[in-house]
Amino acid sequence: MPRRLSRRRLLSLALAGGAAAALAACGDDLSVWSEAERALPSRVFKDRTPFIDHGQAGLESRIELMRGALTPNDQFFVRNNSRSVVLDPEHWSLQIEGDAVPRPMRLSFADILRLPQRTLTAYLECAGNQRVMFDLLQGRRAAGTQWGRGAVGNAEWIGVSLADVLSAAGVSDDAASVLLVGLDRESPEGGFRRVMPIEQAIHPDTLLAHRMNGEPLPIDHGFPLRAVAPGWVGASQIKWLGRIVVSRDPQWTRNNTTSYVLVGDGYSARGPADGPIVTLQSIKSALALPWPASLSVGRHRLRGYAHSPRGAIAIVEWSVDGGATWRPARLVGEQIDYGWAQFEFDWQGEVGEHAIMTRATDHAGNRQPELTPFNEKGYLFNQPLPHPIIIG
Repeated sequence: MPRRLSRRRLLSLALAGGAAAALAACGDDLSVWSEAERALPSRVFKDRTPFIDHGQAGLESRIELMRGALTPNDQFFVRNNSRSVVLDPEHWSLQIEGDAVPRPMRLSFADILRLPQRTLTAYLECAGNQRVMFDLLQGRRAAGTQWGRGAVGNAEWIGVSLADVLSAAGVSDDAASVLLVGLDRESPEGGFRRVMPIEQAIHPDTLLAHRMNGEPLPIDHGFPLRAVAPGWVGASQIKWLGRIVVSRDPQWTRNNTTSYVLVGDGYSARGPADGPIVTLQSIKSALALPWPASLSVGRHRLRGYAHSPRGAIAIVEWSVDGGATWRPARLVGEQIDYGWAQFEFDWQGEVGEHAIMTRATDHAGNRQPELTPFNEKGYLFNQPLPHPIIIG
């Protein structure tokens, strides 16, 4: 069985080195980057100050800074596989092609704006969000950027339905898979790409978005056009979208054969893939506090966020005794479309070291598990987090 940290051990780690030590040095391990990659200039355009900086891999939001239902664009996390790409919408176009497209076509940005526009709210989360917790809570370090709790955000998106774009291209009835390709040509395969089955591609809520929280899509988030597939992992929601390939047969790329697959004990290869392909995210909750948190003695109203890819959050509970007993938290505000839920509860803090856990349950009955099975790439961690709080 994987090693688990006791509450005292968890708190001692937090006290010894603060958040960076407790989260196993949240910065990215630059040893995995080539000399050429390390020499690249800044990969993002937004101010890094409000974030936990993972170097060339991206910026992690500090969820304790978030207020309200939507994550402001300047606080929204960034995960890149190359430098952010600057594109001129006047010269940009979207190519739709493949053996299931009898009439390959190219759409300009003006063409996109002429299609029926849709608005929806959806959270977006990196598949590796909370990856560092495999190390901290189970004693097994997974490969990849050691994201804490902030590779997630919630936004309002405006765009066009991917189904409308595919319909305009006359996609054939026997289409099976849709490959989305970004224009970030420094990324693996000459443009980050991800495949989704036709059923997901034609879902009316799978969008090609050009606005985020009422503003033009920021450069770091894929301007002029990106995919938004509610509930799916962030890697499926391609930024700087430039090409769509629709095929009658399943399509295979790096990102559904060797990357974004579950590898480890209990997982087996499936077809060309090294393991089960990561598509949907997992149900999660987290307190909107620094890790670790330092609070004063007295009554505190603690708040946080919870989200599920399979439906609205029905219940959030909290525990101060390691999960032996659970108490209900209050859901506050409105959970819109595929957005996250906000919760809060009152807690009387006394001098000492504490660990508060939260867990969420959605309306479909899915609940955060006691233990997330380990996988080598550290995807989909979602067991309840014992959040360290020091009062004194």
